[in-house]
Amino acid sequence: MRKLAKKGNMNSRMDTVLNKFKTSISSYPPGMCPLVLYRTLLQMSMNQSCGKCLPCRDGLVEVERLLNSVLKGEGSPETLEKMKSMCVMIAQSSDCAVGVVAANLVLDSLSEFADEYESHINNRRCVENTIQTVPCITLCPAHVNVPGYIALIKAGRYADAINLIRDKNPFPTACAMVCEHPCENKCRRAIIDEAINIRGLKKFAVDQQNARQVATPKANVKTGKKIAIVGGGPSGLTCAYFLSLMGHKAVVFEEHEKLGGMLRYGIPEYRLPKAKLEDDIEAILKAGDIEVKYATKIGRDISFEEIRKNYDAVFLGLGAQLGNRMPMENVDAPNVIPAADFLQKVAKGEKIDIEGKRVVLIGGGNVAMDAARTAARLKAATIHVFTRKRDDMTALSSEIRAAMQEGVRFRTLLSFLNIEADEKSGLAQAVWLQPEIVGPYDKNGMMTTEHSSSYPYRFKCDLLILGVGQRSDVSTFEKEGLPCERGRVLADESCQVQNMEGVFSGGDCVTGPSTAINAIAAGQVAAFNIDEYLGYHHKVECNVKIPTEILHSYIPTGRAMIEERDPFDRVCDFKHVEIPMTEEEGAREAGRCLRCDHFGCGSMVGGKCE
Repeated sequence: MRKLAKKGNMNSRMDTVLNKFKTSISSYPPGMCPLVLYRTLLQMSMNQSCGKCLPCRDGLVEVERLLNSVLKGEGSPETLEKMKSMCVMIAQSSDCAVGVVAANLVLDSLSEFADEYESHINNRRCVENTIQTVPCITLCPAHVNVPGYIALIKAGRYADAINLIRDKNPFPTACAMVCEHPCENKCRRAIIDEAINIRGLKKFAVDQQNARQVATPKANVKTGKKIAIVGGGPSGLTCAYFLSLMGHKAVVFEEHEKLGGMLRYGIPEYRLPKAKLEDDIEAILKAGDIEVKYATKIGRDISFEEIRKNYDAVFLGLGAQLGNRMPMENVDAPNVIPAADFLQKVAKGEKIDIEGKRVVLIGGGNVAMDAARTAARLKAATIHVFTRKRDDMTALSSEIRAAMQEGVRFRTLLSFLNIEADEKSGLAQAVWLQPEIVGPYDKNGMMTTEHSSSYPYRFKCDLLILGVGQRSDVSTFEKEGLPCERGRVLADESCQVQNMEGVFSGGDCVTGPSTAINAIAAGQVAAFNIDEYLGYHHKVECNVKIPTEILHSYIPTGRAMIEERDPFDRVCDFKHVEIPMTEEEGAREAGRCLRCDHFGCGSMVGGKCE
C-alpha cells in the first residue's frame, strides 16, 4: 500500500541541517588556509558517494589521506604527484558527477594554490602563517573597526561611533547611504542566522547624530609641507583629510563648482541626499589645513608640471567620470547618452525631458540601475534594461529589486547589435538586438553565450542610455609624462606612480570604475605613504574607548532591515528612499554582533592546519 510522505520526514530535517551548513561555508573566514577548505569540500563529496564505483568510493578516501599528510607537514613532492595521478584517474573513470567534480576540484587546487602546497611541504606551514582575521574588518577596503563602532552604537555613543569610523574613513554618512558593504559578506553571525546589517547600523548612527556636529581629531602641529590633491572626490578628500590631520597643508584642485566627485555627480539624490554628503565634506574641511581651488582644471588653469614644481608631493584622485560609448554607427546621436553623463546632467540640474518617452538602457551595473531609476523619476513611459548575460547583472540585488518595483523591465540573453537612426533628424529611433543562448562556463566561472537561431529584432526607443562603464580623463596628464595604460594611471599598491618621484594616485583612475569605499581606501593608503615619503611617520588617533566585550548568547534572531518608502510614492520624487531604523531596531541589531575582534578569530597554533 502506498503512503504519503510525512511532513516532518528525514529529508525535511536533513534540509534544515544543510541550510545551516551552507551558511557556515559562506562564512568561511578570511586568512584561513585554502587547503583546509579544499579538504572540507572533498569530505562533502566523499559523503555524497553512493559507493557503487571503486574510483569514487575508495579513490577519494586515498586523496583525502594524501591531503591530510600535506596539512600535517608530512607531505613531499611525491605526495603531490600521487594526488594528481589519483585525481586524474578518478575524473576519467568515475561513473557519476560526484567523483568527477571532486577530483577536478582537487586538481584545480593543485594549480590554483601551488604556492600553498609548496610552503606546506618545504616549510611545514602556510604561505604567510595562517591567521584567522576578523572578517568584517578584513573585507572592508578601508579596514574600519566594525565591531568597535557597533559596540559603541549598542552603548548609545553615536558620536564616538562616527569618530571611530573616521579613524579610517572620513565619509561615515555617505558610506552609510551607498556603501556596497563587502564587510557583510563573511559575517560569522551567518553561522547562527543572518549577517549583521553593518551598513544599516552605520546609517542608524548618522541618523541619530549628525556627522557635521561631531568634532574630528585634533590636527598635529604644522610641518610646513604642502601637498597638491588633484580631484575633490572620495579618494582626493580622504587623502586631504588624513594629510591635514598629520599637520601637512593639503591644496585640493577641483574641476567642478562643488566637492564630492561621483558621490555628488554620479549617485542620485534619492540614494544620497546632497545635504547629507555636505555633512561629511564640511567635517573634512574643518579637520586641518585644507585649501580648495574650485573650478580649476589641470591643463587649462594650471599645468601638471607647475603643480609638481610648487608642491612637496602630489596625489591624483581623478575618478572616472567620463561615460563610455561603443564603436558603432549612430552612437553619437543626440538622444544616445552614457549612463554616467546622464546622471551628471541630472545632478547638475540640467533639463532632460523624457516624460512619456521610451527609454532603453544597455548594461546591468549599479550605475545602470541608478540611471534606470532616475529615468523612472523623470516620468519615462517605459524603461527597458537589456543585458547579454545574466552575469552582466552586476548591480546589487537590492538595487535590481528596487528598480523592478519602480517599473523598470529587464531582459537578459540579448546582445546589442546596432543603433538605427532617423535619416532626417539623426535621432536614434530603435536598437537591434540578437537573442542569445547560454553556453559553457569559462575558466573564471563566467557564463558564455552564443547567437541563437532566432532572428534579430528591432526595439523602438526615444532615449538610449549606455551603461557600459566609465573612464578617467588622463589625456592632459599623459601629455606631461604621466605613465598611463588604456586610460588608467600606472600606480602600485602603495599608490606610488611608476617612475615619477613624489607623485601618488589612487581610486578609479588607477583601478577603473569601482566603489566609493575602494576610492576612500586608496586615499587613506596614499596619505600615509605620502607622509612616509616626506620623511615622517605620523599616526592619527581617534582616542575613542571601545566598550568592554561580553560573551553573547547564540539565540537565532532576525536581522533588522532598512525599510524603504512605498515604490508608488518614491518613484514620484527624488527624496531619500530609505526609512530610518528605530532606536529599538538599532540597539537590537547592534546586540547581534559576536565581537569577533575578541572572540572566535586568532592565529592558528604553530601555523599548522591540522
